[in-house]
Amino acid sequence: MFTMSLGDDGAWLRPLEPWQAEEFLAHMDRARALVDPWIPFAAAATNLDSARALLQRYADKQAADTGRIYGIWLDGTLVGGVLFRIFDAATGSCEIGCWLEPAGQGRGLVHRASRKLIDWAFDVRGMHRVEWIASSANTRSVGAAARLGMTREGVLREAFLHHGVRQDEEIWAVLADEWRAAR
Repeated sequence: MFTMSLGDDGAWLRPLEPWQAEEFLAHMDRARALVDPWIPFAAAATNLDSARALLQRYADKQAADTGRIYGIWLDGTLVGGVLFRIFDAATGSCEIGCWLEPAGQGRGLVHRASRKLIDWAFDVRGMHRVEWIASSANTRSVGAAARLGMTREGVLREAFLHHGVRQDEEIWAVLADEWRAAR
C-alpha cells in the first residue's frame, strides 16, 4: 500500500480497500447529502455490508485492471475520494470521478488528487485519454474539470436518470499530449 501527500496541509491520498468499510461508511454518511443529488455512489453505501461490497467491487476492478478507488484523508479523517470509474488500458481511455464531504470542500483536494491520478494514467500507464463525466447541473464537478484543463467535448442531453430525474451529462476530457504540454 502507498500513501501520497497532497501538500503541506495534512492531506493524503491512498487506496480505499474493503477492510476500511467502517471508516468509508462513516464518511459516506457525512457526504451523502452533498454527493447523492448527482451520482448513485452514496446510495450504494448505506450500511456496513453495502459499503464493504462497494469497496470490494473496486478491489476486484483493480485486480482486473479496470478501475481503482482512492480516499482523500485530511488530518487523519477520510473526507473524500477520487477514482477511475472506468479504466481501459487496451484502448488507452479512462474516466475519473470524485466526491467530497463538506469538511473537504474549498481546499483544492479534488484538484490535487485528480492531478495525481491523471499523471499516473498518462506517465505510468501510458493512457491516451482521461475523461470526466458530470451532470450539467453539478457546477462544482463541471468547474473541477475545467480547472484541470480539460476540454468540454459535448453534452449528452437527458442521458442520466437519477432519482427519477433525467439529467444532462457533460463530457470533459484531456489527451496525454495536452496534459504534458500544460505541465
